[in-house]
Amino acid sequence: MNPWLIVLIAGLMETGWAIGLKYSEGFTRFWPSLATVVGALGSFWLLSLAMKTLPVGTAYAVWVGIGAVGTAVLAVALFDEPVSLLRVAGILLIVAGIAALKLA
Repeated sequence: MNPWLIVLIAGLMETGWAIGLKYSEGFTRFWPSLATVVGALGSFWLLSLAMKTLPVGTAYAVWVGIGAVGTAVLAVALFDEPVSLLRVAGILLIVAGIAALKLA
């Protein structure tokens, strides 16, 4: 499988477990906590597979960036976090950084 596709899937899973942290309420709710831990382990495992062939710094930064952007966007949709020009600019900068690292 393409290592960049693996990083993408791992980054989406990172978004899932980050959102799961909110739903787990400090790991006091069993099912959201279990989903968070499974998602985190799966995300780390997939990232480790991709790092067999990709540079560690680039793979990690892209993984974190996907997770950060996905979490920020979902937080607005799921938790009514505010949308501001500065927040949107920050997300766009992260996306630009991911693209630059991928192309480098």
